[in-house]
Amino acid sequence: MARSSTRPTSRDVAQAAGVSQAAVSLVLGDKWRGRVSQATAERVREAARDLGYRPNLAARNLRLGRTRTVLLVVPALTTEFFAGVYTGAARVAAENGFGVVLYPSPEGIGPARDPFASAQAALDGVLASSMAADALTAIRGDQLPLVMLDSDPAGSLGAATVNLDIADGARQIADHLLGLGHRHFLHIAADIPSWTFDVRARALADRLAAVPGTSLRTAPTPMTIEGALAAAETALAASGPRPTAVVCDDDKLAAGVYKALRRRGLRVPDDVSVTGVDDIALAAALDPELTTVRLDAELFGERGMRALLAVLDGRTPQEGDIPVELVLRGSTAPPSSP
Repeated sequence: MARSSTRPTSRDVAQAAGVSQAAVSLVLGDKWRGRVSQATAERVREAARDLGYRPNLAARNLRLGRTRTVLLVVPALTTEFFAGVYTGAARVAAENGFGVVLYPSPEGIGPARDPFASAQAALDGVLASSMAADALTAIRGDQLPLVMLDSDPAGSLGAATVNLDIADGARQIADHLLGLGHRHFLHIAADIPSWTFDVRARALADRLAAVPGTSLRTAPTPMTIEGALAAAETALAASGPRPTAVVCDDDKLAAGVYKALRRRGLRVPDDVSVTGVDDIALAAALDPELTTVRLDAELFGERGMRALLAVLDGRTPQEGDIPVELVLRGSTAPPSSP
């Protein structure tokens, strides 16, 4: 049945559930125990879910402190980076009396259970990574106050965006490798339709194109060690000048490149230099240790949560991208031959 374009009200919920508006307020404000029955509470929640009803939490809950809960939407927590984002976001939320419901959107195994179907259905707002943006439609998160992480500010779904200066990170890598004398590059690129990966690819290509005599090949890959291994092996076997530097979109991809190079009898960095992005623990565990761009995941989560709290409170969030830092380690050196 098609829904009306008019936002449903508490009166609509009350009529659908056959109760008073006061009962709806008690149930959705989680103050119903001892005042209405369990069955009535369930009926109200079901009616609210069916109608797509959302209290105006930005205006009401923040003042009254009823639920003070936000949703964090990220890709599946298979990487250390997004665990750091959660840690930072949860810390700021706790400092401000908010709780965080985590919604991981795992690739390939379907979305997690809709958190809006739970008894604690009322949410103040949503903080979401652009890498998990598809989940927003499924959970109707784009109907709540929304702040996007790693998202194009010009086309964001959210009321605000919070970004790392990932373009500057790509430029720092390019300048470092160019300064060492490298001219033939391979980009092991995450095959994920996300603004953050598009930005770093453009920044890398633009910086290299400004220097005469450079070449750049791009090898898309899933965000896995195995995918990077296969992509690097194929690219290294291709005709043309062998790359002397491999730029990876992620430290995990760099680990796959290490394996591909060793299978071909090539040494890092003597024959080929390798760089990553993130600076997760793996970067220092590789041998040689990986030159990479450090992204402060916890600060990213903190800034994102502060921006969402500002939106809920009617304030303007802090502007400006979060700086990133190139960390030089043993995986980069001048090319062995000019």
